[in-house]
Order: sequence, then structure tokens, then C-alpha cells
Amino acid sequence: MTDNSRRKFLRNLGGTAALLGAGSLAAMGKEHVHILQPNTRISANDKIRIGCIGMGIMGFGDLEAALKVPGVEFAGAADLYDGHLTKVKEVYGKDIFTTRDYRELLNRKDIDAVIIATPDHWHDTISIDAMEKGKAVYCEKPMVQQIEEGHKVIATQQRTKAVFQVGSQRVSSIALAEAKKRYEAGEIGQLNIVEARIDRHDALGAWQYSIPPDASPATMDFDTFLKDTSKVPFDPTRFFRWRNYRAYGTGVPGDLFVHLISGLHFITGSLGPERIFASGNLVQWKDGRDVPDVVVAIFDYPETKTHPAFQVTLRVNFADGGGGGEFTRFIGTEGVLELGWDDFKIKKHKLSSAPGYGGWDTYNTFPKATQEAYVKQYNEKYPADTRKPAQRSENAYAAPQGYDSRVDHFINFFEAVRTGKPVVEDASFGLRAAGPALVTNESYFSKKVIHWDAQKMKIV
Repeated sequence: MTDNSRRKFLRNLGGTAALLGAGSLAAMGKEHVHILQPNTRISANDKIRIGCIGMGIMGFGDLEAALKVPGVEFAGAADLYDGHLTKVKEVYGKDIFTTRDYRELLNRKDIDAVIIATPDHWHDTISIDAMEKGKAVYCEKPMVQQIEEGHKVIATQQRTKAVFQVGSQRVSSIALAEAKKRYEAGEIGQLNIVEARIDRHDALGAWQYSIPPDASPATMDFDTFLKDTSKVPFDPTRFFRWRNYRAYGTGVPGDLFVHLISGLHFITGSLGPERIFASGNLVQWKDGRDVPDVVVAIFDYPETKTHPAFQVTLRVNFADGGGGGEFTRFIGTEGVLELGWDDFKIKKHKLSSAPGYGGWDTYNTFPKATQEAYVKQYNEKYPADTRKPAQRSENAYAAPQGYDSRVDHFINFFEAVRTGKPVVEDASFGLRAAGPALVTNESYFSKKVIHWDAQKMKIV
């Protein structure tokens, strides 16, 4: 389904009540879709001035979404590449304050909150510095690059009482909120398996981002970018394609698994798995990176007060010659919840209490008299109302056209700044989502099963 036909399809649904997303819509064809409606609660009584630290892809995207919230103003940006700061002035005006040194933003009294959209290895340091300066913090996922860093962020937030939210916007989606209600209502029966994949087959999807021709020691502060990692000669590839290197990023798990884990934990109320094993390979993108482009992980989630024991399999394949694709499926004993980004479907297949007979069955091997005796016995044991075929049904739900869960995530963040209400994704939630992803890397590189204490958020 093309973008135009998808928009036309959603438009034609009119006022129907429900929810669904791009990949699922393509599969739904002409099926009935319930369109979900977001809350229209936005309080803009107090002006909030924000700064953005890290003006790459996520920095510009987050800033655009944040400024759609009434009462929010842009006060300044920090980045280590001059070209990004020039772009800020081109987009938001020549008078916007810009700097290479993020600490200059934190020292400004007119900035109330900051967005942190830097490479992963800077997340903890800037988050802690910002909270110490009394700023509210919206930190991109994964919250940290190392598990111990996460505990320091949590401790700082608890001590300073600063508003701190992690930027996995999926948890603010009206689709996930509805999916959570359906899951808790038991619509898919007992959960037993979750399987998810995000496969790609294009250079940009595999993080081979464009490198500007003016990249040089004069236009970039490469030494500051390196932080406390090994000192290496100036290399713009490391700067602009930092996700390809263990020193600065978190690879496939930190970039993509975190989204899947965040949604899983939000819907089920889980604190995390107890055992993780990962495997993979570097197949296609042998461009100097030291992280794999194919990763498969298995998580064992134990039974808790909020959910049964279940298994999770996550996969990312950047070498998918079929062109890629993605899905997340919550498989239960009575149905499957297929989760999109701002949409989902529930397919039900509920068995009758009578097992049936015939077909691929030993019944066909019985002598005729024995078959007749078996049928008589069967009918006595199972009344007619228990012998109905398996009950099948399917319902689809989608956010309305133009809905943006990232905007809702910022609405939640700024409401917390204004009112003191809890954020939807605090530092503890952030580490419980990031932790299993970071442990996935640990398992992959050590080739071992890793045991994880989800309560204490530590490797056992």
C-alpha cells in the first residue's frame, strides 16, 4: 500500500473508533479498523524554555516535536560540529544561542529543561550535570551506555528530585495504552511467547550516515567527542557513524532492542528477564565497525505477580536480502496481539473444550465397531455446545492520521515539569529497558548466557 493509498484508507474510515500503523494497515486491506483518539489535555500556563544538546538526527527530530507543545520555547543548542549549529540558526533563527560546550547551556538561568540527543557514551555525564544544575532532562534512549552509569543517573534523580524522562516515545503512544488494556483484560489468554524483529536492507538503515565534506579538526571538536574512550587520530567516520563502534554506542541492542523492550515492559508491567543469550554476526556492513549487523537474542522472563513466565526472541538483521520488515507479536493461549508503532491487531483463536476426532487422528485406524463406540462415548462426554469449531476473530486498532507519539511523549514530559506529576518513563524504567539490551551485548561478545537481576538491575 502506498503512502497516498494509506492516507486515503485512513480518511475513509471516518469516525470509526480504533487503532493501527503503516505495516499493519498494508496487511489489513479493507478490514474494519477502530481509530483511537488521543487525549486533548495540554496545559500551557507556564512557559518552558528548552535547550538541546546534540543536534544530529534525533536532536533535530526531538526539538521539532517538543516545540509542537504549547508554551515551549527554544533557547539554545550545543553540538561539537559547527555545521549542526549553523543548521540550527538556519532553521530557528540567527539569534538562537549556540555553543560547542554543553555546560554553557546548563549555566543559563533562562533554560528550564534540556533534551540530550548525543552519542550514547555521553548520556550519563550530561544527564547528571543537567540535574545537578536544576534542569529537567529528556534523555534519548538508551538511557546509558553502561549499567553502572544507570545507577548513578537514578541516584542523582532521586537526590535532586529533578524531572527526568527517557526518550522511548513508544510508551506514550495511545496505541500502547489501548494494547495494555486489552492485554490486562485477558484478550489473548496467558502470554507465553513474545517475538519481535526489525530487519533492514539499506545503507542508512545500517548507520552509514552521510559525512559532510567540511568535516575537519577546525569544524569539529573530535577530542571532546572521544570523552574518556581511547584516544585515536581525527576520524569523522567515528564521529558521524558513532553507532558502529562499541566505544561510543550500544550497537543493535541499544538502538533498536530498547524500543521493543520498552513496549514489552509497558504492556506487561514486567521489570525484566532473568536470563539472556545472544548470537549474531557481522555479515554485510564490513565498513570498519566493531559491532554486528545481525543479532538474535533470547530472553527468559520469570513468573511474577504481574505476568506468567514467558520467552522473548528479538532479532535485527541489517543484511536482509528480502528488503526488511518488522513486527512485534505477543502470543497467548487464546490470541495474538500484533503490535505496530502506533497501531495493533488482535487475532483470536480460542479452542473448544471438546478435542474433536477424525482428520490426522488415530480414530481413522479403529475398526468400524470401535469407531461407533468411540463416537457414542465422545458425544456423552462432550455436549453439543462444547463441540463448536475453534472460535476465530480479528480486530484492528490505529491512531488517527497525523498522530505523533513523540509529541505525546513530550506532552507528558512537560506536564511533569509544570505540575510535578510522575513521568511515564523515569530513570528506573529507563535502566530496566536499557539493561537487558546492554546485557545482550555482553552475551554476544562473551558468548555466554548472562543472568540478570531485574529487581536490582544488575548482572548476577
